[in-house]
Amino acid sequence: MEDVLDEELYRRTKQLLEPGDVELNGAVVHTDFGGDEDVEMHQATVDVGEIIAAHAGHDPTDTFVYSGTDDSEFASNQHQGLTLDDESFVWECQQLLREGSFDVVFYYEADADHEGILADVRDLGFEVTGVEGP
Repeated sequence: MEDVLDEELYRRTKQLLEPGDVELNGAVVHTDFGGDEDVEMHQATVDVGEIIAAHAGHDPTDTFVYSGTDDSEFASNQHQGLTLDDESFVWECQQLLREGSFDVVFYYEADADHEGILADVRDLGFEVTGVEGP
């Protein structure tokens, strides 16, 4: 296991990747954004989502963010990246306020370029922990 900033969050993320209908990997993105920085948190979510889309073989401009505020069965801090043409799954995330700042847990199909995603997220200036599924 690589350097993990939050072992409990890593363990919980790993559990959510197993087992499922679709093989998934994940990334825990650690931010310094506090609860009052929702605009910055939203932009970071969009930016990371575009990185995931690109590394999953999608043109990021052909995807959109479906948010929890759009659906009563969705949590308000839960978002999905879907394709414009048929609303296929690209990624999902949960924004978690922990110890005063947000950690964002992203899930995406395991055939996406996991290492490329992690590198590009780091290039945005975030610490990130990769979580590989089974």
